Amino acid sequence: MVSSAVAGEPTPSGRIPADTAPPARAAAELVDRLGTARTAGSWIGADGRPVVAVTDDATAAEVRRAGARAVVKRHSAEDLRAATETLARAPRVPGTAWAVDYASNQVTVYADRTVSAGDWSRMSDVAHRAGDFVRTQRTDGAFTTRVDGAAPIFNGTGRCSVGFNVTDGRDNFLLTAGHCGPVGTPWFRGTQDGGRLGTTVARSFPGKDFSLVRYDDRGAFDGTNAVDIGQGRSVPVIGAADPVVGQEVFRSGSTTGLRSGRVTALNATVNYREGTVSGLIATTVCAEPGDSGGPLLAEGLALGVTSGGNGDCTEGGMTFFQPVTSALTALGVRIIDGRPAADRNTAVAPSAPPSAPPSPAGAVPPAQAVAPPGGTGQRSVAGIAGTRRLVPGLGIIGVSLLALLAVGRLLTERADRGHLRAHYSQHWG
Repeated sequence: MVSSAVAGEPTPSGRIPADTAPPARAAAELVDRLGTARTAGSWIGADGRPVVAVTDDATAAEVRRAGARAVVKRHSAEDLRAATETLARAPRVPGTAWAVDYASNQVTVYADRTVSAGDWSRMSDVAHRAGDFVRTQRTDGAFTTRVDGAAPIFNGTGRCSVGFNVTDGRDNFLLTAGHCGPVGTPWFRGTQDGGRLGTTVARSFPGKDFSLVRYDDRGAFDGTNAVDIGQGRSVPVIGAADPVVGQEVFRSGSTTGLRSGRVTALNATVNYREGTVSGLIATTVCAEPGDSGGPLLAEGLALGVTSGGNGDCTEGGMTFFQPVTSALTALGVRIIDGRPAADRNTAVAPSAPPSAPPSPAGAVPPAQAVAPPGGTGQRSVAGIAGTRRLVPGLGIIGVSLLALLAVGRLLTERADRGHLRAHYSQHWG
């Protein structure tokens, strides 16, 4: 469903340096260890450095001793979570959404233009009761699922986008948004005359927003996995990961093509007219109808599939994504490694490159380097030299070969990353 041409992943100006994700992951682990009563989340700051929010000076000192940057905030993660639980218990108001803003130590409740004055007044009262750190904000546009986006797929009545190719070890599937259609939905390459592509065999919506489409047309899947970024180019997908707040991310869809933005919140909740979806990734990336199900990624790692949002790519807006990792776990599938076979067999590629968190369960494991095959039909060296004389020399040769392989792998990884950045700077900068 995507072009076989491979292009470098975008590298816009001002993006977070590639070496910040491991510290960001360490900061998140530090939050887990210290507990929700003493911390209030973590994120990547404007300078690219990870930040841990804490509730007192003693905890701040502990964070700094661990090598992270600390900021003291008034409200703990427990306070913030309690506020979102209060909002969730209130009567559902379609057109509203909320997310936790760690940096401002607040919960923001949004209402789009479809929410009536009466409903907004009642929702504002709930927000006020939830805590003085809960703020409300009206937004332009409407929070909608983006049905009608990398490669388009059609079900006879609507259009969505291919997300990622996945497998359960026996069959191959494509992952897309759950709101695109119920189980049993047939999918086509274009109109129904364009040929049957596959059938939805599993789905979660509302609550979550993902679905699994099994390839009925075996010829439609060529064993690769890449994200179409336009002009016949695509980015190979090598695994899956969870994003971090503040991370630069990219989305591709059949309506609006390639777009970039930042992660603003995790575990966001949106009240679509079709139902409530929770656990979403909130971003500043724009999207429009038809982009539903399209992929969210960074550094070749699958992060999410497009769920919905408001605004458009002219005026801007918010877009929410279903996290890929939770969908993979629920469906019992894994991301297919999209690198060419030659690359998988000759270079070590980490399951989580430096600019993204380590891949959780369900991610494709790193490809392993294949040692050069031994010679065949050759006379044994030991038979010529004698074992006792040969052992020291073989030891030296072995150490040298290991050192050369290690250096070669390192240079290959650096060259690959440099090629991706250079290619995008040339074609998409």
